[in-house]
Amino acid sequence: MRTLPLAAVLLALTSTTTGCRPEPDTSADLVLRNAFVYTVDSVHPRAQAVAVRDGRIVYVGSDSGVAAVVGARTEVLDLAGRMVLPGFNDTHVHPVSGGIELGECNLTPAESLEEVTRIVRECAAGGAPGEWVRGGGFPLPVFRNGSPTRALLDSLVPNGPAFFTSSDAHSAWVNSRALELAGVTRATADPVNGRIERDASGAPAGTLRETAIDLVSARLPAYTDDDYLAGLARGLSMAARFGITSLQEASADEPVVRAYARADSLGRLTVRALVNLHVDPSRGAEQVVQLAALRTRYARGLVRPIGAKIFMDGVIEGQTAALLAPYVDRPGYLGELNVSPGRMDSLVQSLDSAGFSVHVHAIGDRAIRTALDAFEAQRARDGGAGPRHVIVHLQLFDPADIPRFAALGVVASFQPLWAYYDSYMRDLTEPRLGPARSTHQYPIASMVRSGAVVAAGSDWSVSSMNPLEAIQVAVTHRALDDSTGPPWLPAERIDLATALHLYTLGGAVASGEDALTGSITVGKAADLVVLSDDLFSRSVHQIARSRVLLTTLAGRTVYRDSTLRSLVR
Repeated sequence: MRTLPLAAVLLALTSTTTGCRPEPDTSADLVLRNAFVYTVDSVHPRAQAVAVRDGRIVYVGSDSGVAAVVGARTEVLDLAGRMVLPGFNDTHVHPVSGGIELGECNLTPAESLEEVTRIVRECAAGGAPGEWVRGGGFPLPVFRNGSPTRALLDSLVPNGPAFFTSSDAHSAWVNSRALELAGVTRATADPVNGRIERDASGAPAGTLRETAIDLVSARLPAYTDDDYLAGLARGLSMAARFGITSLQEASADEPVVRAYARADSLGRLTVRALVNLHVDPSRGAEQVVQLAALRTRYARGLVRPIGAKIFMDGVIEGQTAALLAPYVDRPGYLGELNVSPGRMDSLVQSLDSAGFSVHVHAIGDRAIRTALDAFEAQRARDGGAGPRHVIVHLQLFDPADIPRFAALGVVASFQPLWAYYDSYMRDLTEPRLGPARSTHQYPIASMVRSGAVVAAGSDWSVSSMNPLEAIQVAVTHRALDDSTGPPWLPAERIDLATALHLYTLGGAVASGEDALTGSITVGKAADLVVLSDDLFSRSVHQIARSRVLLTTLAGRTVYRDSTLRSLVR
């Protein structure tokens, strides 16, 4: 019998095996088709379909073209013309503290003094005598001059200490028992960068501003790590429901950043989180080493603790914002900078050199200018080679400072939901600024026209986390339920496309993630949101009525409305 050489046998076997090897599966995991895909990509701004595989976008185009990547395992959603957007990016939000607040005596729903007192009374009745009654979210305008009294809170919580933060988090309302436990009396001096509001006799009246809040909050029972994690879970649930896939934690001490790291390690983090670590304004550059250690300790997965938060000033309604000209209702008083220009310059230099993106709270025009001056000095030192820095809130401007943002590469991060004429504006802002200066607030359109990088955030729990509400107000400059009244400062309105850019690609640029997310582009992460309606086909006064039906982070579903099930093919 004739035999084949061994090499020939092996070659035959190899050829046979190779020929039987299955082709790699290139089908998509998820396809969204028959949709209005608004990509926020200037090269291909609109499409009908998107395909996702292994967490990345692999196709953007027509319904006919996407058929090539549909396989047996592909989930296909026929969206019947519904809108697909990049996931929203909230560049200034407090998910942990806001989530904790939701589990306490939550005054956020209250819009009148009657509602505030009812909720507080109910919370007090539900607790044991002598226990702290604590919560937050009360609206300052329902109280005369934005100053609630301890006498009122004593009547609502007579059997124990009570502590509530205002909706803007820059004031606190406390009762007599809380002041007593904290040792705050008429002899207590105002702390640096804080104020104890006092009655005619000089005794504490019940309202604390800025750092004076700490006099009482330091006596509150400490939260546990599990409390922080539970608070974050509540905040993340809300973010997913609103289509938010990236965010910047506005201010984090170690327990807060640890909560993000724990959530990531447990597989529970449903956003890309840039965490801004809290900078103590009373300390100098020596703290940067400690912040860098926190960054190293907690950076992982979706958590990037690469920002550093500095509070330059307070808020206009509390007369704690730093102004270039005096408050109209307090002659000669300019407010206070929390950080002197010299210390700010030193902090920015040290933080920038350590690789931190500096995230500055600045409400008043003097605070904004001081921050810009520090960034300009650093740019002169390093030629702009350092990280991108951010100024947030940006309420009152000297118009001369607007072009400096583009020139210095500083991000302008606004809260567009605040840009209308509400009770805060009517009762607590205009009376302090006067009519002429009040026209220089929230210049979003001017900033966009200047060429600066502009982003948007909610500052939740100060105000609603829902991006669609902020987008509607940015476009209309009216209250959400007002479709007929005159718009507030109409020249500073922006169009819908610009508003969407702020909440998507603008936020990604601000976070340094624009190569990864922010637009629906092949190769980018599949951070997507499906809306119930095409926003461009709706009245601008109905934008906020649209609902999020689906939110995906890197292709993973983190929120899905029950009505979407009927769309599965």
